[in-house]
Amino acid sequence: MLKRYPRIIGYVIILIFYLPPLLFIEAAQNEVMVITVQGVINPVTSEFIEKSISKANDRSVEALVVMLDTPGGLDTSMRSIIKAINSSAVPVIVYVAPSGARAASAGVFITMAAHIAAMAPGTNIGAAHPVGMGGKMDKTMIEKVTNDAVAYIRSIAEKRGRNADWAEKAVRKSVSVTAAEAKKLGVIDIVSDNLQDLLKAIDGKKVKTATGEKVLHTREAVVINEEMGIRLKILAMISNPNVAYILMLLGFYGLFFELTNPGAVFPGVVGGICLILAFYAFQTLPVNYAGLLLIILAIIMFVLEVKVTSHGVLTIGGLISMVIGSLMLFESPAPFLKLSLYLVLPAALLTALFFSVTVGLVLKAWRRKPVTGIEGLVGLEGVALSDIHKEGMALVRGEYWQAFSDEPIRKGERIKVESISGLRIKVKREVKE
Repeated sequence: MLKRYPRIIGYVIILIFYLPPLLFIEAAQNEVMVITVQGVINPVTSEFIEKSISKANDRSVEALVVMLDTPGGLDTSMRSIIKAINSSAVPVIVYVAPSGARAASAGVFITMAAHIAAMAPGTNIGAAHPVGMGGKMDKTMIEKVTNDAVAYIRSIAEKRGRNADWAEKAVRKSVSVTAAEAKKLGVIDIVSDNLQDLLKAIDGKKVKTATGEKVLHTREAVVINEEMGIRLKILAMISNPNVAYILMLLGFYGLFFELTNPGAVFPGVVGGICLILAFYAFQTLPVNYAGLLLIILAIIMFVLEVKVTSHGVLTIGGLISMVIGSLMLFESPAPFLKLSLYLVLPAALLTALFFSVTVGLVLKAWRRKPVTGIEGLVGLEGVALSDIHKEGMALVRGEYWQAFSDEPIRKGERIKVESISGLRIKVKREVKE
């Protein structure tokens, strides 16, 4: 009997050392990472999703849930996201939620590329017809782009076993369906009221990832919410067309103020930063450079209005150029890539007012008579300290000056400074009226 105790003690020691790590591994496998993606699909969104997929793979979580609500976005960013999903060892679940959300345009492609596609009641999916980022396209180009998009979405749908015919209609005819209809048509896999219901519904499902088949264990999974970092939040904000437009105008204001008031520093620094941020945002937007040139032309007109007497013609022309240029700046049929008219009109009026006031103050300062330094002597009165003709001495503003004059001036007479010549002053006899 006593011989058994050492063996029992050995088993206990083994359990103490090996059981906790096993429990830890089990817990780690039952984590589900959740991210929220709202708004336009752009390079910032793409970076966020790709980094989240990478982090999910590094942590070996059970699944990554992307809660999606998007009107669409850039084709390059969409394709980059889909590549990341296809190469992920961790199942990626796209959940169009909450109620009222949508997966339109690029969102359709991303949803159908997911290992599991889900939607909440009250959501919709569809309208994936390609939109030209550079403005209007001819019929041949539209056909090429559309055919390419159709081939791409059909390949995605077939890979995931989803309705490829409906996917083609979503691209060619911009059809859109509700969550219930999408489930019935085989566009998505599940309709769930909330995240917890979704995790219960997919528990036990088998999916095929980049590393092979995997059975999901999500019923009791711990939910980890992954937030977008501050840097990406800022970049996402400035990628909005309206924000980029405001940054561009602030940049022009700041740099112009600095150029007309050298040494102010702060306006120049702020203006430079705003312009750099605006140009970064322009890389993600369909900028029409004709519109940008019209805005610059408008600013030139506002500046000239103060210098040239045009009776308001330049101001009116500047306002028209500003409004047209602003509306043309981001040329795309997609509403989320257009400037709001409620922003453009006040911005045009504010820009006209800013440059009119700023240039007016600058010109007024330039024309103002100097009151300090040697130039400030012109027009001042003084007294002749000696007879002055070709040479002489005068006292002006409490200072002794070498003076000369075109007329003889006697010592003690009042004089007035006409001009400055080097370190001498030209004076004339002051005549009292």
